[in-house]
Amino acid sequence: MSCSKGEGHRLFAGGHPPPLPRTNKAISVSNINRRVINSEYAVRGEIVQLAQRVAKDLAERAERRLGNNGVSSSTEVVDYPFERVVWCNIGNPQILGQKPITYFRQVLALCEFPQLLQHPQIADLFPSDVISRAKLLLHAIPGGVGAYSESAGAAVVRELVSGAISRRDGHPSDPDNIFMTDGASPAVHYMMDLLLRDDTDGLMVPIPQYPLYSATLTLYGGQLVPYTLDESKGWGLDVEQLKSQLADAKLRGLCVRGMVVINPGNPTGQCLPRENMEEVLKFCAAEKLVLIADEVYQANIYVKEREFFSFKKIACELGILADVPLVSLHSISKGFIGECGRRGGYMETTGFPHAVKEQIMKLASINLCPNLSGQICCALMMNPPAPGEPSYETYMQEKTGTLGSLKRRAELLGALYAFPRVRIPLAACAEATRLGKQPDWLYCKELLQATGIVVVPGSGFGQADGTYHFRTTFLPSEEDIGMVVQSLSTFHAKFLTKYGGLTAAEMAGEDEVVEVVAENGGNGAGKVPALVA
Repeated sequence: MSCSKGEGHRLFAGGHPPPLPRTNKAISVSNINRRVINSEYAVRGEIVQLAQRVAKDLAERAERRLGNNGVSSSTEVVDYPFERVVWCNIGNPQILGQKPITYFRQVLALCEFPQLLQHPQIADLFPSDVISRAKLLLHAIPGGVGAYSESAGAAVVRELVSGAISRRDGHPSDPDNIFMTDGASPAVHYMMDLLLRDDTDGLMVPIPQYPLYSATLTLYGGQLVPYTLDESKGWGLDVEQLKSQLADAKLRGLCVRGMVVINPGNPTGQCLPRENMEEVLKFCAAEKLVLIADEVYQANIYVKEREFFSFKKIACELGILADVPLVSLHSISKGFIGECGRRGGYMETTGFPHAVKEQIMKLASINLCPNLSGQICCALMMNPPAPGEPSYETYMQEKTGTLGSLKRRAELLGALYAFPRVRIPLAACAEATRLGKQPDWLYCKELLQATGIVVVPGSGFGQADGTYHFRTTFLPSEEDIGMVVQSLSTFHAKFLTKYGGLTAAEMAGEDEVVEVVAENGGNGAGKVPALVA
């Protein structure tokens, strides 16, 4: 939506910043940026902080049991009915045992320590394609990984990424449209900073959504204009609702600048059909909205009738690429790559005027450059070993092995992320109210305390009024996933019993549980809260 506004600072509700409370301290919570205080990030929120304390208690308990000399100690810190914390709150595969891809780590090792290339036995230590790729990258990156690159990313990396996008989509990609980033998150910050001028600017964001979007909207002073995904239709996207929500936002005096689509979805795991993507692109073209396509889960599709298409590919084939300002995001953190801590990603911008791209470059320049290790890993993700190269067979074995394992776990829980709905008894809702919390927060807290399983309350992602969910990943190992399902099942039954169960009205028309066969480490058929994915 194109909305002309004058220059000036961002507006506050009354036109001027409200006065800060008086304080005799140089800094306190009362005199820091209120947007920081008001922003929330559920996947690293209160439940996760509690889980970190539990994990610390468990570690101390283990140490005290052994004592300094390996002798059991009678002193206990806190007693929990489990031995370890299982982190299902965030997509962080390697902390849960997923192995890194050998080819990526070998090339990165040579780039990090190029002196190895002079080793007399280098040909025995590394495959020839690893050596040649490392030499190519080091030759094209002056100073290597310890030096600053260009602010948009090293030219060789952007060219490699651009070429891979061209092959993936069957349509050309321009390296000058590529901005390398430290994961996908900085790209979201760039777009928020670029688009949000004051507190009457907004972005359309799916509900449920990944909390990065609501948090950054709060930080940059914009308004979240929600569009609700339909849980009853597999979290489908209804374009008619987009039109209705946009019209309502205009009536409230908001200028909607763009729309976020997370495809495949997080936390819901759905993958949009091509027809739906075409509708979204036409909607954005008609309404002059910037489309932010979060496509970091493109390798995580486990439904046979679904196939990933990028929004850029569909825009090209509709002939409207120039008509829709499009920002496409990708990251090395997800899928079978799982290099979360390395912080690598990119955004591709199309349909932006050159003068606006110069302003994006300015934002990138303020941060100097993305880290080189993440840039290189992103280039490797997009350009893996080709058939016939020495590393190809090992790479494919590792890729298919990891994806196959992820698929088996997905079939148990539904998708990379599951967002199951839970029915919470009235007594539990009353207890949550007494604590000043949401009912799904209470559910997740008691789940952690009873089982050690860390999930995220659905209220942190947004959900329809009167419904409660939690977000979980299926990234625990195949040996553990059956235990997770069984523990969820047992906890859910005990939770219902503790709080008096559900009334007939609450149960009417709803399947409270579905049966799931927990294989590969599970204990046979169990019951878990009904999942929709």
